[in-house]
Amino acid sequence: MTTASHDASVPTVRQQAQAAKQAARQLRSLSTERKNAALLGVASALRQHSAEILSANVQDVAAAKREGLGEALLDRLTLTPERLEGIAADVEHVARLPDPVGEELGHSVRPNGLKVSRRRVPLGVLGVIYEARPNVTVDVATLALKSGNAVILRGGKETLRSNAVLVDIIAAVLAEHDIPAQAVQVINDPDRARMLELLRQDDLIDAIIPRGGAGLHRFCVEHATVPVIVGGVGVVHLYLDASYVQAEGGPASAVDIIHNAKVQRPSACNALDTLLVTEAAARLALPEIARDLQAAGVELRADPGSLAVLHAAGLSATPSTEQDYGTEFLGLILSIKVVAGLGEALDMIAEYGTHTDAILSRDQAQLERFATEVDSAAVILNASTRFNDGAQLGLGAEVAVSTQKLHARGPMALQELTTTKWVVVGTGQVRG
Repeated sequence: MTTASHDASVPTVRQQAQAAKQAARQLRSLSTERKNAALLGVASALRQHSAEILSANVQDVAAAKREGLGEALLDRLTLTPERLEGIAADVEHVARLPDPVGEELGHSVRPNGLKVSRRRVPLGVLGVIYEARPNVTVDVATLALKSGNAVILRGGKETLRSNAVLVDIIAAVLAEHDIPAQAVQVINDPDRARMLELLRQDDLIDAIIPRGGAGLHRFCVEHATVPVIVGGVGVVHLYLDASYVQAEGGPASAVDIIHNAKVQRPSACNALDTLLVTEAAARLALPEIARDLQAAGVELRADPGSLAVLHAAGLSATPSTEQDYGTEFLGLILSIKVVAGLGEALDMIAEYGTHTDAILSRDQAQLERFATEVDSAAVILNASTRFNDGAQLGLGAEVAVSTQKLHARGPMALQELTTTKWVVVGTGQVRG
């Protein structure tokens, strides 16, 4: 009998976790060839079913607009033919990457003749909780499969239709390759109670990976009995030194890099939030940077030092508040602060940074100091902050960007979805 609270034909979260645990046992021993064949099948199926996927996504976007979803999340939610092709290409890239499972990490022979090594193995069952990003559904599913993990996906209510179609397509491909379809499952019930259930399956699920805003991360950490790998939230800084803009082509290069870091995908977690600039660099390049950003629709929030430079150039900006320097904007807003030099910039980054921080400088000593002293998941020297991304760093895709320091840090891809076990080979030894 079906009760009002649960449709008996729909598995509970507990049942999904049990099925995932069983699937994970089979995935552990899959050959690289079988996993790669399934991944290539997924890429092909995404292209073959593109009309169905995009139709479901259009419905999700329309519903999200009616609900008043913000522009940043709407951008993350939206799929286009170009974005879907990019997702399929990323799946193919993952198929070409080396398989981490079974990799031997060090080998030694003990005085008693025991041969000792460590071997890379899957984590087991992953629970991944995320918001309005259907591309994450495919990224996580393919990385989990390649690394031998089963996964239960819980996307935001905004992505229900898109995720349902995507997971159905992936499950069908898995079944065609004689791989348990339960290796990739989705929780379609948007009720937050289902997420809470997922967080407490500590006897079946090996890791929870949230991907979303600070509120989601806090909720997972506070309520989970499963280990949680947190990250993906943080203020992104770029420090601009006068030495960079004094070099030939420096002002134009700084404009291009800062434009890319802020404008190319403002809703991304690696988009620039705060520009830290020396007084000399501000005089040389800030007006040109500001004109470019304002032409792209960026709201500038400037401290008194940068406001003075902008006003002298006939430009305006909103006066900043202290709160602006601790805000991850996820949209077309940039805070600007004039600093005395690298030391003050490092102090700002130490207070607010954890995710991605960059420097533009021609001074090698400054570059080395920045790389050494900035304690963030990624430091970027003389390039856009947008490169802190699994695909851009050659990882194929990513599950999330971890800003913690245990097990994984930065973009989480194949290796970060594995752990190790000791393998000890003897010839009859006993311990004395």
